[in-house]
Amino acid sequence: MITEEILHIAMEQSAEDINCKTEDFLKNQNVIVPFRLGKKARKYLKEPIIANFVSYGNNVVASVTEDVREIVTEYVGKYEFYHLFETPNLHWLSNRLAGHGYKICFMAEYFLPDINNLRPISCDYEMRVLEQQDFEKLYLPEWSNALCKDRKHLDLLGVGAYEDEKLIGLAGCSADCEKMWQIGVDVLPEYRRKGIASALTSGLAHEILERRKIPFYCSAWSNIRSARNAVKSGFIPAWVEMTIKPKAIVDEISGEVK
Repeated sequence: MITEEILHIAMEQSAEDINCKTEDFLKNQNVIVPFRLGKKARKYLKEPIIANFVSYGNNVVASVTEDVREIVTEYVGKYEFYHLFETPNLHWLSNRLAGHGYKICFMAEYFLPDINNLRPISCDYEMRVLEQQDFEKLYLPEWSNALCKDRKHLDLLGVGAYEDEKLIGLAGCSADCEKMWQIGVDVLPEYRRKGIASALTSGLAHEILERRKIPFYCSAWSNIRSARNAVKSGFIPAWVEMTIKPKAIVDEISGEVK
């Protein structure tokens, strides 16, 4: 299970991210609040954000700008909260946002450690704990999930898997929040399906907890391989998010703007 302390810290962080109260996530009815990034919001969150929907499984808390409040209010009252993140209902929202120049952008599922099942996992390769100074030559495409070149200063800790002196897998964590560090993992294609990803992820999670921080893990809902790795590594689903941004930004991200 996710301990009450870990879950509370995650909810506190989400509240900081979307300008609501921690207890809003525990209510039985949906909550709508004005959008504002808190001073301690996750460091990779970038404005403009028109709306952000967050659910920890009890309801939906929607943080919105004033120009979409009426649309979002109607939307969250129209369907059960757990159907607000899926088609065909999303088409209703998307069609109405289009008239304002907005689009649905990011959708993701977040995982927190299950303390009862988080345990060291071994693999057939040497595992090494890496510090920030070890990452300098590792900002390469093959390690783009584990490390972020644009936010090098936040990449503080990692665990690498080695065959002799060759790095074949890497889990890294970014200090995206004051109390929570996000894990990303990469394994070279020819070394996949050998239990390396779960060994790296669980190993890094333990290192993070030893430093009195909370590890968290993010996956696209359609990335079954990533979600399976999270579960195998000792994580369980904790919350989901959906973000609305201006059409121009979404089109740029999706490659429609050259």
